[in-house]
Amino acid sequence: MPSDHAPGHSRRRFLSATAMLGAAGLAHASGAPSFPFSPQQRYPDPSVQILDPSFARYRIYSSSVEQLASGFRWVEGPVWIADGRYLLFSDIPGNRILRWDETSGQTSVFRSPSNYSNGLGRDRQGRLLTCEHLTRRVTRTEYDGSITVLADSFEGKPLNSPNDIICHSNGTIWFTDPPFGIGGHWEGEKAKAEQPHGVYRIAPEGGAVERVLDDLAGPNGLAFSPDEKTLYIVEGRHQPYRRVWAYDVADDGSLSNKRMHIDANGPGALDGIACDEDGNLWCGWGSSGAPGVDPAEFDGVMVFNREGKAIGHIRLPERCANLCFGGEKRNRLFMASSHSLYALYVETRGAV
Repeated sequence: MPSDHAPGHSRRRFLSATAMLGAAGLAHASGAPSFPFSPQQRYPDPSVQILDPSFARYRIYSSSVEQLASGFRWVEGPVWIADGRYLLFSDIPGNRILRWDETSGQTSVFRSPSNYSNGLGRDRQGRLLTCEHLTRRVTRTEYDGSITVLADSFEGKPLNSPNDIICHSNGTIWFTDPPFGIGGHWEGEKAKAEQPHGVYRIAPEGGAVERVLDDLAGPNGLAFSPDEKTLYIVEGRHQPYRRVWAYDVADDGSLSNKRMHIDANGPGALDGIACDEDGNLWCGWGSSGAPGVDPAEFDGVMVFNREGKAIGHIRLPERCANLCFGGEKRNRLFMASSHSLYALYVETRGAV
């Protein structure tokens, strides 16, 4: 899980480094459209739909979906930086990391080029973790702004294109490695995959890299349950449906008892996921692109309870790729969605 509670001195050094790295300026990507958005004027927001009565407790009556920024090519991998009160997220084809500031509401360029970064996270010391498509590696940004490579190969062969990343409370870093970023020149550079579609973990403080799974087609988003005894992983290329698998996590990090937790059930498609403090999964959602499917019926965020039952749907005018909880009280859902960044206050908080 991302750490929003780094020690005070670590936070200050990290903030100093990010201030040095972040370049001020508008975040609009040349050639990328700003997506028109009309906020709902009615409470409760009809975009926040209750599919099961149990979801009613999470919908705030007087909270509505907000568009925070737009004009990007394909945004992904948001991570909340609590000690700086800002959000970082990747514009993958734009080859940069953006920063949205909560205090000013402004968006600026944090890092460019970013090696076509995708998933972002934080380790237990508050340092930024980055999945890079172009370099096919996972990196850590140190407090002084320097970059440490945590993983770029396994058993002598390069990784595919690290996609999403989380950190366990024991300091172990987990990431998925599908070939999405090497399939063409849009999100990196076209290259031949030399590894199976894998899920890896890295021992604390840049330790050994271990592949823990290699039997999923396109592993994508991943998240721990609040007690970290269950790991959820999206299988993004499973046919005919995309799925979320659940695994028991042992104290030594080994996985067992694989079971299907969510089935997208036809034209729906899963991407990034986040777990709240009650164990619900909030899932980036969109249409599968199948002929005759209306994306407006799917785009946004689907919420599933501990049993894998759909209980809520946050409708957005764009497909949501990834999401995270943040804000002062950790009760604000940030949704990286195609060309735009959206947010919604909810009556739950992200698991930490």
